[in-house]
Amino acid sequence: MAELPNLRRTAQVGQIERRVLMRGTLSLGAVSLLGGCDISDSNAVQGVLAAMSRWNDRVQAALFSGTRLAPVFDERLAVKNFRYNAYYPKQKAPRLDASDYRLELSGLIGDKRPWSVAQLHALPQQSQVTRHVCVEGWSMIGKWTGTPFRTFLERVGADTTARYVGFTCADGYYEGLDMPTALHPQTIMAFQLSDQVLPSEFGFPFKLRIPTKLGFKNPKWVTSITVTNREPPGFWTDRGYNWFSGI
Repeated sequence: MAELPNLRRTAQVGQIERRVLMRGTLSLGAVSLLGGCDISDSNAVQGVLAAMSRWNDRVQAALFSGTRLAPVFDERLAVKNFRYNAYYPKQKAPRLDASDYRLELSGLIGDKRPWSVAQLHALPQQSQVTRHVCVEGWSMIGKWTGTPFRTFLERVGADTTARYVGFTCADGYYEGLDMPTALHPQTIMAFQLSDQVLPSEFGFPFKLRIPTKLGFKNPKWVTSITVTNREPPGFWTDRGYNWFSGI
């Protein structure tokens, strides 16, 4: 009887693999249809590509585990001079004033009172040495320190049975997360990089550090958070990238 849970898990994995294979076959069929499309028929091409992207999102979400951890590295491997990354030059990065900053909360949250930098920094914190993976093809290991996002959501009475969390940022960026990723033990509100207060160019007063996602899913200069059952938009998703974008 003790082996039954393992057998059930094996069966569940097998079912997922069969579903993925079947859907993958359908996707390959959809790709072959592109050969019959006039490339000038952008609506038809974009429709097929959008369907494939949605399929990729569903598969990644089905395979995601709230307990499987991203690799953690020795602190000696953490890069001190971390690479700046945004769609504009460093000199254009927002510079938020700690005395004026307030984190706004909305949606399915019990306590919507705004948070100051001092209140955020007073939260319990932990460090992680994880790899940032950029969709552009580079990666870098850094040491990040901050509060588990689950801790913050619980502190403000967020409905963690809701499906999504959305973010808006001081530079006009916006992003969304599925709730299982938001609650993942390695998803943190990072207040420090390399044991220093997070520099302005990296997202002061905090960025979401999510080592189970590609870099563009890690919003910086966050100014508002909402908990919702409607899928939030994503800046790069609106420009053709996958919404889930796990690694």
